[in-house]
Amino acid sequence: MAAVLSFRNLTLGYDRHPAVHHLDGSVNEGALLAVIGPNGAGKSTLLKGIVGALTPLAGAIERKPLAHDIAYLPQIAEIDRSFPISVYDLVSMGLWRRSGLLGGIGQKESDLIRQAVATVGLQGFEDRTIGTLSGGQMQRALFARLLLQDARLILLDEPFVSLDTRTVSDLLEIIARWHREQRTVLAVLHDNEIVKEKFPETLLLAREPVAWGPTREVLHAENLLRARRMCEAFDDHAVVCKDDAA
Repeated sequence: MAAVLSFRNLTLGYDRHPAVHHLDGSVNEGALLAVIGPNGAGKSTLLKGIVGALTPLAGAIERKPLAHDIAYLPQIAEIDRSFPISVYDLVSMGLWRRSGLLGGIGQKESDLIRQAVATVGLQGFEDRTIGTLSGGQMQRALFARLLLQDARLILLDEPFVSLDTRTVSDLLEIIARWHREQRTVLAVLHDNEIVKEKFPETLLLAREPVAWGPTREVLHAENLLRARRMCEAFDDHAVVCKDDAA
């Protein structure tokens, strides 16, 4: 498989303070990759760099043509649920790239929206406003929007936080479907049991890469302890390394 993403001595951060240091490696087309690490390890920062919301402080992210076709799901806490929009309208946003911001929704598009809603188990919720949804229902609606985006590269930031077991199982099946379709999926996760069972490849971050490879090799107690100690020792006020800034 060809690489769709390559990281070349990548450093990402905010206001010249790095959150991810010296990351090298590639993500192949069709990969199902878990990104794990302690709190503050730079996992969400990495996804924001991939999607283009952050410019590297040093190094580079090389995106093959396929990798520009990105669907990104941020942490649910970052999503404003007070806006009075229905489930149907939220899910329909997944068609914007195809029909344009002001594009009309015809019968074909409407059928696709309702099919996506049914796929995530929200049939009958189309007219409900998103503010009335539970956390699990909201995440299902967001996955329905991802389905309509039909992207080849999918980035998920903590998609299972505070969700019930049934919802997690249903959403994992959608991720498995994407994997079968040879889409590339990167997911920031905290539940190592899910990682072990469902994700064949894992990147363990602690501001710097600790281990990257087959999940069974990465999720060793020694690696996890090293990652925790690295994050605890990290200087939050550090600046970009001189070599990076050169």
